[in-house]
Amino acid sequence: MKAYPSETIIRLASYLKVLNRLEKDKQVVSSFELAQFLKINPNQVRKDLSYFGRFGRRGKGYRVGDLIENIKNILGINRNWCVGLCGWGNLGKALSSYKGFSQQGFMIKVIFEKDPKKLGKKISGIEICGIEDLGKKVKKYSIEIVILAVPQEEAQKMAEKFYQAGIRAILNFAPTNLILPSDCLVRNVDMSSELSYLSYYLTHR
Repeated sequence: MKAYPSETIIRLASYLKVLNRLEKDKQVVSSFELAQFLKINPNQVRKDLSYFGRFGRRGKGYRVGDLIENIKNILGINRNWCVGLCGWGNLGKALSSYKGFSQQGFMIKVIFEKDPKKLGKKISGIEICGIEDLGKKVKKYSIEIVILAVPQEEAQKMAEKFYQAGIRAILNFAPTNLILPSDCLVRNVDMSSELSYLSYYLTHR
C-alpha cells in the first residue's frame, strides 16, 4: 500500500465533514471555499486531493456529490466497519453514545468490560461481555477496529489481547504509548497533551 502523509488523511476526513454540510445547498465547491472553512491554504487542498487523482476542473471547482463519494472511497468509509469498544467507564459510555461513529460507518457491535456488575447488559442493543470472551466475540461480531477506553495501566495488556485475537487497528484513548508489532496500526488520542498545546498557545500568544 502506498504511504501518504498522515496529515493529508486527517485533512481528507475534515474535507468530508465540510462537504457533507454543503451538499444540501451547493453542487460545486472550489478549493478556495474548502480552504476557508478549514483555515488553510487552497494550494494545500489541491495538493491533498492530487495524491489520489484528478477530481475537479481548473477554474470550475469540484462537484460536491462526486467529491464526497471519492473521499469516502479513499478513506474506506464507503462501507460499514465493525468496531469493538473496550472499557465502559465514563469515557466508554460517552463514546458508545456518540452518533458520529455510526454516521461515518463505524458501527460499535460489542463492548468489552471487566466489571462483573456490568456484564450481560445490553446498551442500545450492544452486548457488554467479559474480557475472557474477547477472542470469541471478536470473531462473532467480525470486529476489525477496537477503541481502547481503559485506564493507562491496563491498556498495554488489553492491546496485546486484541492483537492476539486478530485486531490490527486500535484507537487508543489511554495516555500511554502502546508497544505492538509493526503490522498493527495504533492511533493515540491523548486529551491531556491536546490541552497542553492549548495552554502553551494561551501562555505565549
